Amino acid sequence: MANFSKSNVPQFSVDVYQNEYLPEGGREVNAIVTVSATGGGTIGSAVAAPHLYTAGQGPDAAVAIMVDCSGSMDYPPAKMRNARDATAAAIDTLRDGVHFAVIGGTHVAKEVYPGNGRLAVADTATRDQAKQALRKLSAGGGTAIGTWLRLADRLLSSAEVSIRHGIVLTDGRNEHESPEDLRAALDSCAGRFTCDARGVGTDWEVKEVTGIASALLGTADIVADPAALAADFTHMMETAMGKEVADVALRLWTPVGTEIKFVKQVAPTVEELTARRAEAGPRAGDYPTGSWGDESRDYHVCVQVPTAAVGQEMLAARVSLVIPQGDGSVQNLGAQGLVRAVWTDDMVASTSINPQVAHYTGQAELAQVIQQGLDLRKAGDVDGATAKLGRAVQLAGASGNADTAKLLAKVVDVVDAAAGTVRLKARVAEADEMTLETRSTKTVRVKK
Repeated sequence: MANFSKSNVPQFSVDVYQNEYLPEGGREVNAIVTVSATGGGTIGSAVAAPHLYTAGQGPDAAVAIMVDCSGSMDYPPAKMRNARDATAAAIDTLRDGVHFAVIGGTHVAKEVYPGNGRLAVADTATRDQAKQALRKLSAGGGTAIGTWLRLADRLLSSAEVSIRHGIVLTDGRNEHESPEDLRAALDSCAGRFTCDARGVGTDWEVKEVTGIASALLGTADIVADPAALAADFTHMMETAMGKEVADVALRLWTPVGTEIKFVKQVAPTVEELTARRAEAGPRAGDYPTGSWGDESRDYHVCVQVPTAAVGQEMLAARVSLVIPQGDGSVQNLGAQGLVRAVWTDDMVASTSINPQVAHYTGQAELAQVIQQGLDLRKAGDVDGATAKLGRAVQLAGASGNADTAKLLAKVVDVVDAAAGTVRLKARVAEADEMTLETRSTKTVRVKK
C-alpha cells in the first residue's frame, strides 16, 4: 500500500443526515452519510491533457485492459474492429508515466502488450507500440474471464503504484470456466485492484458483468452498439486517470451494545457493503469504498442501539475515513461524522423521516424491484412482473429518477405512473431489457 503525502490527497469531508429522535423503546437509527473528496488538484488537468503529465506528476497508477477475443467477437466482424479501436482510444487517454498492459481474453489469457510478464510505461513510443500490437488481435476460442482477471492481477501487482485499475470488455457468457472458478478469481482480486466491466452487444449475461464490477468496486454498463465502444472506453479511462487515492475504507465505530444492521452505498449506485466488513479493533469495522478522485458518494448506515428511557441520548456510531497500510496501521484521512440517538416522547419528532433517508430507501427499493420484476418476466410470471415493474415506475417517478423511468418505459406501457399501473409490452428489444437490468442500481441524489 502506498503512503500519501498531504499534497496529492484530496480533502475528504463527511456529512451525516438523520432524524436522531427515537420513541421510547425505539432501537433502529438510520443515517445517510455523504462522503466528498475535493481539491486533489490533478483531475481536471489529467483528463483535459493527459500527455502534458510527466512521469510522477499525477498519482502513480497501473492499468490493465482485458479485451474479449473469443470466437463470437467476429459476429459481426465490426465488433472486433470496434473493440480494437476502443482499446486504442483508451491507450491514447493514458497519462504519461502510467504503467499499462493489454490482455487478450479467450478460454486462456494472453499478454498482447508489452509481454514477458511486464507492464509498459506510457509515453508516445509505448502508446504507438501498443496500438500496433492491437492490430494482431483476432477472434477465436472461448471465454474464461477468471483467467483474464488473474493475469491482470499478476501484472498490476508487479508495479509499485498506489492506484491499480482494470477494464474488462466481453461480448459473451463465461462458458469455459465454472461460476465457482470466476467467484474464486474475484475473491482473490478483491481489494487488489478496482475494475470496470462492459458488455458489448446482447449475448452476454448481465449478472456476470455486474457481479465482476461489484466485487471489484468498479462500474458496469452495456454498450449495445459496438460503434459506441471508443467513446465509452475513453470516458472510462479518463475517470480512471482522475483517481487520486486508492483503498479508502469507511470505518464505523460503535459503542458497547450497539450493532451495525447494514451499510450500503446508495449513490451514485446501490452497492451492498455489509458483508465486506473487515474488523478493525474493538467495536470498529472497515467497509471498502475503492478509489477516489474529485467526487461525492452517499452511504446508508443502519444501526441498532440498546433501549433507553425518554430524555437519554447516545452516540450510535462514529464514521471516519482511513487508508489501511500494508503493515497493519492506517492513515486517517481526518474527516469524521457522528450518528446520534435521542429518546423522546414527542411523537411528531420521533415519527418524522429524514428526507435523505426516505429518498435513498426508495432508490434502493427501486433497484430491487426492477431486478425482481425482470427475473419474474423471464420466468413467465406476468402478474408478478407487472406488479414489481409497476412499483418501479411509481418509485422512479416519485423520486425524479428520469433516466430509469425512460428505461422502464421501453419494457412496460405506463398507464398511470403515480399509481404504478403498467402493462408489460408484448415485444421488448433485448438491448432495452438488458440496459434496464444493467443500469437498475444507478440512483439520483436528493434534490437540495
